[in-house]
Amino acid sequence: MSTRTFLSCIALFAGFAAAAGAHASGLQVSPVSLSLTPTQNADGLWLSNSGDNDVQAQVRVFHWTQEGGEEKLTPSRGLVVSPPMLKLAPGEKQLIRVIRTGAPPSGAGAVEDAYRIAIDELPVETKVKKGLRFVLHYSVPVFVEPVGAAAVAPKLVWAFRRNGEGVTLDLGNQGNGHAQIADLTLVGAGDQRTTLAGGLVGYALPGASVHWNLKISQAAFSAGGHIEAMVNGEKATQAASLADPPR
Repeated sequence: MSTRTFLSCIALFAGFAAAAGAHASGLQVSPVSLSLTPTQNADGLWLSNSGDNDVQAQVRVFHWTQEGGEEKLTPSRGLVVSPPMLKLAPGEKQLIRVIRTGAPPSGAGAVEDAYRIAIDELPVETKVKKGLRFVLHYSVPVFVEPVGAAAVAPKLVWAFRRNGEGVTLDLGNQGNGHAQIADLTLVGAGDQRTTLAGGLVGYALPGASVHWNLKISQAAFSAGGHIEAMVNGEKATQAASLADPPR
């Protein structure tokens, strides 16, 4: 499963009917991520309904790892949420408590632990005209920091390699904290800028390697330059050079 699967909001189809039209959901989630310090046992998410109809939602927790460059979500009791089911009237909001049930990561070499909170809107009967109805899925990352770390931060190893006629970014994280990657841009001679990936690209968790295929030709790297990216909301730069594919 690609990292892009976990963009913060994905529209799913439900309720096909012969009549034309579509109805948008009003379900909103804030904030879009959480981090728990080692001494912090709980935090919260606000779910709100900005639409004109009732919204019903289910909230679940998954442990989140990255293995072989792929995302893996497994049901977990390391975090629990309350309430796990809710119904919101128009204009109403509800606090979802996110509670850590076990000890935070600890010991030599301990790294940040990661979870995903899946918030799924459930279709409900409404009095509006039947038609195509959009329901929403949110996937909110939650990170639990390790005990005793002087700083929790990623340590990234970047590699751009040829992949057929395209380019793949191999990104390894040797640090003890996650890296959120966004807005990849190639900056060439004369400050010529080429967007490699706009918006959120994905995450690299501690101790993991991820791989993203970029919509860019290999020729764009021929003049050298550097890569700009937003890493955890801060600008970072990296030399731009292409390697041959692994044999």
